[in-house]
Amino acid sequence: MRDIDNLCLNCFKELTEGAVCAECGYDNDTPDDTMYLARKTVLADKYIIGAVISHESDAVTYAGYDMQLDKAITVREFYPRGLANRLEGSNDIHYRQKFTDACQRYRQSFCKLWTTMAKMHSLSAAVPVYDMVEANNTVYAIIEHMECIPLHDYLLRNENNNIPWDNARLMFMPVLTTLEALHNNGIVHGSISPDSLVLCRDGKVRLTPFCIQEACDITSALDFAPQEGYAALEQYDNNHKIGGVTDIYAFSACIYRALVGTNPPSAIARENNDKIMIPNSIAETIPMHVIKAIGGGMQIYPEKRIKNISDFRERLDAAPSVQAQAAVSTDYTKHQEYDKKQNTKSRIIIIILVILIMAAIGAGIYVVQFTDLIAKPTTTSTTVELKSYEVPNFVGTGYTKSDVENNGAWNQQFTITFQYDYSTDVKEGVVFKQSIAAGEKVESGTEIILTVSKGIQTVEVPDVSNKTLEEATKELEALGFKVSSVEIYNDGGHSPNTIKSSFGSAPAAGEVVAVGEEIILQVYGEVQTTQAATTEASTAAASTSAN
Repeated sequence: MRDIDNLCLNCFKELTEGAVCAECGYDNDTPDDTMYLARKTVLADKYIIGAVISHESDAVTYAGYDMQLDKAITVREFYPRGLANRLEGSNDIHYRQKFTDACQRYRQSFCKLWTTMAKMHSLSAAVPVYDMVEANNTVYAIIEHMECIPLHDYLLRNENNNIPWDNARLMFMPVLTTLEALHNNGIVHGSISPDSLVLCRDGKVRLTPFCIQEACDITSALDFAPQEGYAALEQYDNNHKIGGVTDIYAFSACIYRALVGTNPPSAIARENNDKIMIPNSIAETIPMHVIKAIGGGMQIYPEKRIKNISDFRERLDAAPSVQAQAAVSTDYTKHQEYDKKQNTKSRIIIIILVILIMAAIGAGIYVVQFTDLIAKPTTTSTTVELKSYEVPNFVGTGYTKSDVENNGAWNQQFTITFQYDYSTDVKEGVVFKQSIAAGEKVESGTEIILTVSKGIQTVEVPDVSNKTLEEATKELEALGFKVSSVEIYNDGGHSPNTIKSSFGSAPAAGEVVAVGEEIILQVYGEVQTTQAATTEASTAAASTSAN
């Protein structure tokens, strides 16, 4: 194994010009951030942690080094941003109290994603994953380091920022096999874009999964950072479910970007106008079956989209089954036109007969009415009874305010009004209380008051550094937080029982968190001086002599 002290902790090449790497420009004297594992931390006795590369919503990516294989690697640590943190001096991940259960589910998804990727090691577009490690109250994926560039950067190097279909076909088609394998294993990528499709030095395009599926839609507790133009409508709108068709939308958008040279419009904008325009000069260079495949893959509503990767692949390839289907459709259309012509005469004759019959009936009624052969209706009085209706279950079924407002039957049967309140358990916009219990029968027009969630009440954590524990606790509890504390070492430079001057709370000052959440304070203990220790020792010695 090479001497780690002489390696850059970002690219793991030899340092030749001091602390700043001549190869990648990384300054190896950069102080460690206590939020992350310190550089040179060792996992499983063989993986060395290097510089932090990025922190996405579900995990941190580190540069790394495999001591046994003597090669650079990439390490992915499950560390949900905003839902967890580290206390200074500890490598363990601390999950915030409110999100403990959610984090356990997300951790399982993280393990499933990367374990599945490891099983697909042989697929050409799969990221090579070869180990999983549990440590520090979290889990790590050990990934082979791949020298690559994002598709986005590659396209910018081409004239007009695009490439012809013949080139794009060679790049994109192998990725579909890997994507199909993911879907068959119950995994939706959810964040395909020109940034997550990368071109590697070996000439292959690979799909780099950045985040677990739960981080890929707006309903998650994890941060959702959609790639505009590549995120599908269902990722913004929970009225539609995420699935394999979500990846088909994003992949189609990537092909569009590669062929046209510009990003497609966002799904939100396309909901009002779902047409995707391709300039004529470019459209002429793209085979028609490819344009149709992109259109089918980018249908704005998921239920109208191409349903699976196999069908999508056939359409891109203009496979025989697709051509046969098109031929049958054309033949059927011809038959329809023929039948339409043949039936026109029959329809005209029928219409004339109906008119004559109706005229005869009208004349008969006229004669009967004026010869008093139809009895005149008797005037009667009727009693109007109020109808009663059973109150629906508005709560627990996920109904939003707009769901209720758009239900014509409910609004005819009842007078529905809304009020709003915070909820720690129900997401914003969803009904969670109703003034009359479900199942009760009430008269038509009865008022039902529905309480709509305003979401979790949040407050920014104040800066309580250098305050006494009592002062800090009082301030935090006044905002609705729960408070606990841990004692840390005091070297004599701080007043005992005061809050650490930097990163003294978890969550940290400035973070916006839910009211009622626990805030952990790091408090300086009593000063332990050498003089005090000597005095204690002298007292003990004197006591022994006296005895």
